Amino acid sequence: MASLRVLSGNGPRAAVRALCAQFAQATGDTVDLRFEVNPDVVKKAEAGEAFDVAVGNPPTIERLIQSGKVVAGSRADIGSSGLAVAVKAGAPKPDIATVDAFARALIAAKAVAFPAEGASGLYFVSLVDRLGLKDAMRGKLRPMAAEDCVEIVARGEADFVVVVATRITGVAGVEVVGPIPEPLQTTIGFAAGVSASTKEPDAARALIRFMTAPAAKATLTANGVEPAH
Repeated sequence: MASLRVLSGNGPRAAVRALCAQFAQATGDTVDLRFEVNPDVVKKAEAGEAFDVAVGNPPTIERLIQSGKVVAGSRADIGSSGLAVAVKAGAPKPDIATVDAFARALIAAKAVAFPAEGASGLYFVSLVDRLGLKDAMRGKLRPMAAEDCVEIVARGEADFVVVVATRITGVAGVEVVGPIPEPLQTTIGFAAGVSASTKEPDAARALIRFMTAPAAKATLTANGVEPAH
């Protein structure tokens, strides 16, 4: 039986965790998961950290292919997700149905959390500028470590979080308000690739096939990912 190490971005972690557990149960292989923000996935892989499969935004996988850490031609797209808003369970849900309503909700909040690094956080910061709210939101924005950007809302330390929808899945103590307005929406993609230095290339490829197979659609969808295939 193979022992695989997966180095994954935080965005799709609920889906990745579920699919890897299913794969392990189906094959008897073991899967060790490590979650980081995408820039750290790149840093750790390029610094020589051992892994068999990398999961991240498509630019992350392409960067690792370019640096020789992921096998060229092994990239497989898993799916994508947009940005969403979540509040503490039981808290009033702000109106975010339109661009104007979303802007008003941001201004009315005392604290808005978002991941300080990663694609969704960077995009949200650009949205604040795009909406002309940089000054109005000064002191209200809470850039957080990716592993705590939703959890801070569950603790009541921020009014709500804006983050890729998949990151909200499975976090206790929060409720989804809904996606951000369509005119402001973006798509965050998720892909996987095989490590160039894996000692288990067949098992690594098998895991990626498992995560991208038609049978994975139900798990992906349940965890907020729109399947790529």
